[in-house]
Parts: sequence; structure tokens; C-alpha cells
Amino acid sequence: MQLADEFPLLSRIETPADLRALPRRDLPKVVEELRRYLIQTVSRKGGHFAAGLGTVELTVALHYVFQTPHDRLVWDVGHQAYPHKVLTGRRDHLATIKQADGLAPFPTRSESEFDTFGVGHSSTSISAALGMAIGAAARGDTRRAIAVIGDGAMTAGMAFEALNHAGSLNVPLLVVLNDNDMSISNNVGAMSNYLARMLSGKIYATVREGSKKVLRQMPKAWELARRSEAHFKGMILPGTVFEEMGMNYIGPIDGHDLDALVATLLNMRDLKGPQLLHVVTRKGKGFSPAEADPIKWHGPGAFDPASATIFKDKASGPTYSKIFGQWLCDMAARDPLIVGITPAMSEGSGLVEFEKQFPDRYFDVGIAEQHAVTLAAGLACEGVKPIVAIYSTFLQRAYDQLIHDVALQNLPVVFAIDRAGLVGSDGATHQGSYDLSFMRCIPGMVIMAPANEDECRQMLYTATTIKGPAAVRYPRGAGPGVAVQPEMHVLPVGRAVTVREGRNGLALLAFGTMVAVAQSIGERLDATVINMRFIKPIDADLINRIATRHPHIVTLEENVIAGGAGSAISEVLSAQGHSNAVLHIGIPDRPIAHGSRDSCLVDAGLDLASVRSRIDAWWQPKMPRAVDAGR
Repeated sequence: MQLADEFPLLSRIETPADLRALPRRDLPKVVEELRRYLIQTVSRKGGHFAAGLGTVELTVALHYVFQTPHDRLVWDVGHQAYPHKVLTGRRDHLATIKQADGLAPFPTRSESEFDTFGVGHSSTSISAALGMAIGAAARGDTRRAIAVIGDGAMTAGMAFEALNHAGSLNVPLLVVLNDNDMSISNNVGAMSNYLARMLSGKIYATVREGSKKVLRQMPKAWELARRSEAHFKGMILPGTVFEEMGMNYIGPIDGHDLDALVATLLNMRDLKGPQLLHVVTRKGKGFSPAEADPIKWHGPGAFDPASATIFKDKASGPTYSKIFGQWLCDMAARDPLIVGITPAMSEGSGLVEFEKQFPDRYFDVGIAEQHAVTLAAGLACEGVKPIVAIYSTFLQRAYDQLIHDVALQNLPVVFAIDRAGLVGSDGATHQGSYDLSFMRCIPGMVIMAPANEDECRQMLYTATTIKGPAAVRYPRGAGPGVAVQPEMHVLPVGRAVTVREGRNGLALLAFGTMVAVAQSIGERLDATVINMRFIKPIDADLINRIATRHPHIVTLEENVIAGGAGSAISEVLSAQGHSNAVLHIGIPDRPIAHGSRDSCLVDAGLDLASVRSRIDAWWQPKMPRAVDAGR
């Protein structure tokens, strides 16, 4: 069947200009086709799903009302931007999303002129759109800037910082708050939609602004009027806080009522100054299993739309996230001072069971990484033992708190750093490429990287015994298959382990996930293999012994080479006066794009075949070569 047969309107839309050329009466049909196309396409290979289904009407309305890409449309995070990609020339490539050489998982400036700002981390849209609005005004352009932000992303302080700034400026900024956490209840219906149209209409706006001019000449009357309006809106609308920040609040409005959306946006398009439109949507709209369980259907793999069966990959043992979650439950059962903290990553970090068993010791602070770290610091001040479960890529957002609030005070906070190294399909914005480099320079930090599942458990336990900040960084997915022992013991801090002794003068010093690669190569080349375990403190004594017996040293890590674990080894070698030939293997000095985790490892040159080839090309026992700084 041809695309035009199944999707007669959608097949004609190559750009939003084609959408705007349609009569308004055809828009409901476009919505129906677009939602059906998303379900059909995403089911083949998987991808972000429930959030996009909830924004179909909103996406159609925004592109219909505004002159994109002249008007700048900024999506927050981008989980909800699949409909946007379909309407902006990428319809036929949607099935490739998140795959190697396919569409990027989030809006990306290099992919389309309609992706006005690259996103991946949350809560950046208002700041970016405000910058665009200020920039356009400075250039004398008449374009508008529109930020679409979810209610979850509004939990981050950055979003409120941007709103506070925007409210003080007379710039053409529209913030669309996509509220998909509350249900579409009675207050978001005909009456609310009517009020939104009225409050966004020209008559109300004209009277409101005219009254302000008159009343400002009478201070007491102006203050009474201002308070009265705020009181009236506060009784029937939840927007008082936004009004106090200087935004003109409209809503809430049913985000699935296309006529109300278009009418309200048409009104708001011509209003002056910063505006906020509150729309209420339902995640998974149009696919009942996703409506019932949007968490399960947030980012499923391939699935059968008819039976709602998600096709699971063959199990390969427990993931590191699950191992962490079980460890935390075990620790909490034996120590009442253990608490768990997550910045809105309960499921991903393996904390679901902990929340069930220890709800009073579980703190999900929302998308507020900075607060999560300083909260942990405050808890540590009172003798509580905080465990911060956080992705490597999100810890970047709390770097100042890590230094200023935890490390400088030498507080015993444990950081369980998930998704360290290359994560795969979420791409460059989510690769955990930098944590060893940005943590290694912090005084007092103890940093560990497990080579297997049981070592992860023992490192986490060891971290709780350290009288200062400690981090255990582990990768996405399952490990090599080492059985986890229920008993726990403290590892000697700063001590590496010799995996095998070689006889040819080549030593492979590996960290974390790269130990398994080093073992395989070490067996073939009869090289010495060291599981370094600790990045900081580094085992300087062992490095010195290795250097005296091995003219050639290779360091292997799943972190950027610049400033990483290999750099720590070179610093020790230099300080001790050694002149060994050293090859550093790690993530190269460039972003690693999306794909499977395996394809990302190949791209970075960290798969077994690539590492073996590089070592073979560099290492010649009788002819030492210069250092290779990276691929």
C-alpha cells in the first residue's frame, strides 16, 4: 500500500508550509493520520512514544498558527518532538530514529532548520527561546519565539530563572506549558477553554492595557485593581504564580481540543510581551495501553500495536542498575541512616523497589540535580548517609554543588553514577563520557569503576565506609556475567588488582568495562593485565612496579582521553621519572552520535576488534613507537 493511500493528507506535508496551506477544517484529519503514523512507525524499531502521542494536536496547532521556521519553536528535551519531526520533512525517516546514521533522538540543529535549538537535557527551552526573542528584537526582526516545556521540566530551577527574567522584558516570547501530569478533569473543559479564549482575545487585552494606563496615575486604585485581577484569576485559574513573575497567563486549556488550541494561539500570536499558555494533555493519547501506563510506554522497544506486546531483547543477566537497586535495599535494611536520592530517575536508576520498601527514606526531587546534591550534603551534615543515584550525563549539571557543597566540606556523600561511558541510542547529549575527567580534579574525591557485577556491589559498600565523598561509576546494561555475592566487604582503597602476569614487556592497565577487553587481548599477546579499580586515588606503587618491568604500557578507559584515567597514569609515570612508551585508548575528542551501545563503542574505537587493531599497530617489542593520543 502506498503512503498516500493510507495517509492521504500526511503524505502531502513535506514542510509546515504545506500544513498551513490546508483549510482549517482538514486539521482534525491530519491529527488522526499523524497519531496513527506515529503508532505504526515507532512500533517497528521502538523510540520515545507516549510523550509524542500526547502532543499531536499541540504540534499541529503550533506549526499551523506560527510561521516556522521564521518563528522559532524550541522543544524542551525533545521526547515529545516526534510529531514535529514528521511535519518538518523527516516523515519518511522516522523509522531510523535513535539508530546509527538515522534521525537524532532529540531536536538537533544540524539535522533541520526547524530544530532551532539542540536539546537532550531538560529545562533549557525557556532560556534558549528568551535569548532568541531578545536577539530578534536587537536585530529588528518581527519573529516570535515559542518554548514548549513539560510540567516535569518545570521542576528545575533553571526554568523559573528564565521565567523570572522573561517577565521583566517586553519581548515576543510564548511559553507553552504542556501539563501531562494532571488528568483532563472538569476544570479543563468548555468553561476553561472559553475563559482562555476570552483572556487571550483582543478586546480583553485592549481593555486591560488601557485600564492600566489610567489606573497607574492613581496608585491606590491601581494597586486595588491589580490585586483584584490576581484574586479573580487565582480563584478560577492556577496561573497566579506566573502572573507574579510578569507573564501573562492563559489557561488551562484542553491540549487535545484542536479548535480551542488554534483559536487561542491565533489570539496570543498578536499579544505583546511575554505570554504563558497552559495546556493539559494526556501522555499516550490515542493508544490506550500507553495512556494507562505512560512510564512503561515512555520509550519502549519494538512492539505489536494490535496486542500491545513489547518485544524484549533476550535477557543477558541483571543490569548494573538492578544490582545497585538491590544493594541499596540490602544496605537500607541493615542501616536506618541510609537514604536514597534521585533527580527524577527512579526507574532508570533502579530505585523502584527501594521506594516501595523504604518510602520515608526515598527522595525524588524532580529534575533538580543541583538540589539533589546539596540536599545530600545537608543530610550528611546531620549524620545521615545519603546515596545519590544519578546518570553521568546529569551529574554534569550539578558540578558546582559537587565541588562547593560536598567536596570542599569533605562530606561523606556516595554518588552511584549510572550510564557512565557510552549509552547508545540517546546519543551525544546522554553519553557519560566526561565524569572521570571532571571528578578526578576535585580534591578528596574517591572514584571507582567496577569491572563486573560483584565488584560493583563491593565498591558501593566500600564507598559508604569512606569519610568523604566517593563515586562508583558503572555502565548502562548488563555486565560480563559474574555472580553477585550477598556478603559485602571493604576493598583496599586505591589498590589495583593484577589479572594476569605477562612475559613480553607489554602491560594493559584497564578501568571498569575495559578490563574484559584487556583480558582478551592480554591472553592473545601474553601481556600483563591490571584491573585498576580506583581512578582516584590511583595505585602509584603498582604503576611504578609495572613501569620498571614493562617498556610498553596501554591504558584503557570508557571515558574521554583528555584528563581521564589514562592521564592519571601518565602523571604518575612522569612524576616517578619513567619514560615508557604509552598508548592511551579511550573516547576520542569528539561527540559520539546515537546508535546502539555496541555501534557507539565501534564509533569510539572501544570495541574489542578496534582496540586489538590499534594495539597491534602500535606495539612492536623491539621498536617502541611514539604515543598515540587517540583515534
